[in-house]
Amino acid sequence: MLSVDGQILLFIQEHIRNAVCDVFFVGITHLGDAGIFWIVLTIGLLCFQRTRRAGIFSVCALLGSLIVNNILLKNVIGRVRPYEVVTGLQCIVAPAVDASFPSGHTGTSFASAVSIYDQLPKKYAVLLMILAALIAFSRLYVGIHYPTDVLGGLVTGIGIGLLVNRIGNKMVGFRKG
Repeated sequence: MLSVDGQILLFIQEHIRNAVCDVFFVGITHLGDAGIFWIVLTIGLLCFQRTRRAGIFSVCALLGSLIVNNILLKNVIGRVRPYEVVTGLQCIVAPAVDASFPSGHTGTSFASAVSIYDQLPKKYAVLLMILAALIAFSRLYVGIHYPTDVLGGLVTGIGIGLLVNRIGNKMVGFRKG
């Protein structure tokens, strides 16, 4: 699997990377640094009564992703970053200090986006899902994660988002409508 993962990253580097996309995807990937975009969005949602429920769901999802992905899985699995072992792969962002699996950027993005998907008007919810997908792909594009790292973050993020939604919707204080 490591060989296929590495080949996908080299394909992206050799056939998709270019100066315009570099600027775009480096910018997109930085939106996920420390979950900053999702944290700012969550704070904004918490500020208004109409969107507070979505903000509370997002807080729970972000905390869940932090615990599951960044505190537990990254430390238990301890996977080495691809730019350290895939010959010829160049990482175009600053090297990371933590382990590679799962992608925290991807997990955080999907946990927040999925948890609030049903709480916002669809046009905004869909845009957030697209942004989450772009952040996930950006991690491959910049060479900092393997495809299976991103897949792991996708699975945990969606799972956490759905769990938050399910629990939140069952709680009396968070009933929709």
